Amino acid sequence: MDTVKLSSKYQIVIPARIRKKLGLKPGQKMQVISYKNRIEFIPIMKIEESRGLFKGINTSFEREKDRV
Repeated sequence: MDTVKLSSKYQIVIPARIRKKLGLKPGQKMQVISYKNRIEFIPIMKIEESRGLFKGINTSFEREKDRV
């Protein structure tokens, strides 16, 4: 588990191991969510980068007869 320190300007540095694992780039935007007692950063992907994200997902399902 990595630890980060909040600077006097309220900035943090994401550890290199995490940046490499997630493929983060300088200047990349992130969504910030406060959830219960923690902070979550979610990288924002361009729509072009999400191509193939759900490859192999099963999209077949039974529709109700009145929802055709």
